Amino acid sequence: MGIPKMITPTINKSLLAITLVGILAGLMPESAMAQNCGCASDLCCSQYGYCGTGTTYCGTGCQSGPCDSSGTTTNNGVVVSDIVTQAFWDGIINQAASSCAGKSFYTRDAFLQALNSYTSFGTTGTSDDSKREIAAFFAHVTHETGYFCYIEEKDKSNKYCDASYTQYPCTSGKAYYGRGPLQLTWNYNYGAAGNSIRFDGLNSPETVANDVLISFKAALWFWMNDCHSIITSGQGFGATIQKINSGECNGGNTAEMQDRVQNYENYCTQFNVSPGDNLTC
Repeated sequence: MGIPKMITPTINKSLLAITLVGILAGLMPESAMAQNCGCASDLCCSQYGYCGTGTTYCGTGCQSGPCDSSGTTTNNGVVVSDIVTQAFWDGIINQAASSCAGKSFYTRDAFLQALNSYTSFGTTGTSDDSKREIAAFFAHVTHETGYFCYIEEKDKSNKYCDASYTQYPCTSGKAYYGRGPLQLTWNYNYGAAGNSIRFDGLNSPETVANDVLISFKAALWFWMNDCHSIITSGQGFGATIQKINSGECNGGNTAEMQDRVQNYENYCTQFNVSPGDNLTC
């Protein structure tokens, strides 16, 4: 039986499409991937949420990773270590009881070392924007850890496994409850953070509570992916509460929400910057 005449052009078009896809893939900057980042620590998260290297990713708008300081959003002259001084750090951790596990775990040096992988933190926008971001981050950290007292969530009964995230399958016998400065929670966050930071988040989630550098990187990973653009774009501190614990918003737990706000206002006062608008959620 003869081949219909229309098949040959269709095949040619398909081959052309495949060829074009190959060419375009070759032209794409290194290691581009889907949005929402979760990049490896040696890759930049671009302003549009893609991972890679070079100016396209590490220049203007770079959100995390080894961002190029020549980018307009990462060169405002702010040095985070000049704001997060040892005195500021001690002012938080010294409020925790001597029996707290976090007293001998969380250190300023570990935080600053972890910050090397997230150079856009506290250096985006104006100097006031930077101060507000740093104040917001530590307001949440203070609340989540009880002034650096807790390394792990007190209630460990919930395994926090969402099986619908099939790319991050839960490991039998493992629990994904809150750990670290921002209490990283859920299997999909442990899996994505592990891929980015290079630790086995699904099989060894306890690493976030055992390795202080990984612990701070996990907190900064979450912050840079979920909160950084919110606070630096002027949406207000309340929007970061919505991201971190939406259950406290709209009357869900007003006392807890207000505790975060009070921490934020306190740190803004210490940094001599106005807290801005939209403080609650």
